[in-house]
Amino acid sequence: MREVELKAVVDDLPARRARLENAGAILEYEGTLLDRRYDLPSGDLSRRDEVLRVRSYRKLDSVRTYLDWKGATEIRDVYKTREEISTLVDDPDALEEILGRLGFAMTMAIDRDIAQYRIRGATVRFETYPRMDVLVEVEGDPEAIESAIEALGMARGQFTNERLNSFVQRFENRTGVKAAISHSP
Repeated sequence: MREVELKAVVDDLPARRARLENAGAILEYEGTLLDRRYDLPSGDLSRRDEVLRVRSYRKLDSVRTYLDWKGATEIRDVYKTREEISTLVDDPDALEEILGRLGFAMTMAIDRDIAQYRIRGATVRFETYPRMDVLVEVEGDPEAIESAIEALGMARGQFTNERLNSFVQRFENRTGVKAAISHSP
């Protein structure tokens, strides 16, 4: 599967969610999303621009966990694209044990509260971090992405194919405050 996406800083979260809902978006999930990225001590995955991630959706007393592999990033037209393979994990603790025994170590933790919608063939996810700008990620095929951006009512020029670390850097440069994208130290 190919992941195709754009991201932007959200100017007014309640207003953008309302616009999306008024345009017919369906709320698929609202809760906490935890990502843990892994690599070998040699940094082989990072060097190849690949990601090994354990992603957990947590809501009240339920948890859904996935193991994901993401290939190297490509920019096609203006969209960030990469190959992605994902599978549901029944036992996250056993998975963590397996990764450790294979020599993988956690290299990055990302924690955020999200509201994820489906509209016009696109997935729109609002992401609220512990201390950083609220972001919106729009994923789908290019036509669906453009339609979802229109439904959000945000200027198209606000959206970029940049990675999360670019948004972190801009936040820190603008505010002089260290961003927190995880509850972990």
